[in-house]
Amino acid sequence: MRNLIHNAVVGLAVSFVALSLGAAFGILSGRGAFAGMLSAGVIAVITSMLGGTRVQCSGPTAPMSVVAAVVISVAYDKLSSQLPSVNPEHFVNAVFLMSGLLLVIMAILRIGRFITVVPNVVVSGFMNGIAVLIWIAQTKKLFGLGDSEPFSGSMYINSLLVVATLIFLSAYPLLARRLAYMPPGTLVAIVVVSSVTWFFDLPVGMVSLSGDFSNFLSFSDLFEAHWPNQWSIALVLLAFPYALQLAFLCYLDTLLTSLVVDRLTGEKTRQNKEIAAQGIANGTVALMGGIPGAQATIRSVLVVKEGGSQRIVGFFVGLFVLMEMALFQDLISFIPHAVFAGILIKAGYDVCDLSTVYAYIRRIVSRSDLNRKSIIVSHLEILLVAGTTIVTVFVDLNVAVVMFTGVFHLVNKFLLPNDPIRDLACFEESSPT
Repeated sequence: MRNLIHNAVVGLAVSFVALSLGAAFGILSGRGAFAGMLSAGVIAVITSMLGGTRVQCSGPTAPMSVVAAVVISVAYDKLSSQLPSVNPEHFVNAVFLMSGLLLVIMAILRIGRFITVVPNVVVSGFMNGIAVLIWIAQTKKLFGLGDSEPFSGSMYINSLLVVATLIFLSAYPLLARRLAYMPPGTLVAIVVVSSVTWFFDLPVGMVSLSGDFSNFLSFSDLFEAHWPNQWSIALVLLAFPYALQLAFLCYLDTLLTSLVVDRLTGEKTRQNKEIAAQGIANGTVALMGGIPGAQATIRSVLVVKEGGSQRIVGFFVGLFVLMEMALFQDLISFIPHAVFAGILIKAGYDVCDLSTVYAYIRRIVSRSDLNRKSIIVSHLEILLVAGTTIVTVFVDLNVAVVMFTGVFHLVNKFLLPNDPIRDLACFEESSPT
């Protein structure tokens, strides 16, 4: 019972992070804060009970939300010219539902073990590309660049709120170290900046919930409203490439995170069971008007670091998220859009793998570093990182991963068989290699 209570407390603490990030990623996807928060709760509940990583937390993530935004953009901008009779919302739900089905098929085919084929250099470039995509999206919304609709209200005040949020999130960990316990930084940033905005009645746009979650009976209404009932061969052919992209991305996002969690816990994820659970969760939120997700690195690591030790801790995270939605949804309308923009920009920084770039620059600038134990990044490795980043930003996430994973293994096998790329060369210089 003592362990159960402790895991419930851990779940409560992490639920505030999941709720705030869910809202932020919901806004990033284009489906709104309500969809993101609902998905944060439902995905956490399902994957914690069915998943192959015993102690973890899943929900909307930055990479998944970026691709979801592309799907939603296609549904509202291009669908009318190709399938004019199809409801855009139902097309989006069909894509998300198909991606969940593809994940279950991947689990049945037992391809979870192939995650080890993706090298670290490609993962590094992929995460950097995700960060750049987030920064571009938020910059467009903040300043109204391109075809993006800017945040309502004063652009200057919105910019100040974004900067204030970033400064607060950067300084908060220093303050939290001095105290025995502090609430999550994202939650505190939302409360503080929103309170200042309300107190001074600043002319900025606020978040609006596009759904209603006053009680748990609303689930049946959500399923009825979001079931895609206009299936056709043309719709499936149009939706399949996006569904495949989401499924492959969820596969990468989830199983790479599970490797991190396994190192922290000393356990081993049942990979196929984990991606099957992600597929079921994503299919469920598709029928509720939510957004897809994956195993979330920040939330999963936080659960482990806070002492979560039982499978039910993820269930508690999701349950508390849904309860907080029902209790506090009226207060969410007091949160400025700019606060979530700041949180997303910080999330992009957290996702970005700058250590590789710093290691490469250190090698170029200071040759003396080569005489000490340090991470060494070769010219070819940094080219693979940069190439993956560029293709991720300008072409496609999955194309980047597949292309440069292939390049990595081809170079090692045929061009440098005697001196292969050491994959970020994370070794001590004094070692025999």
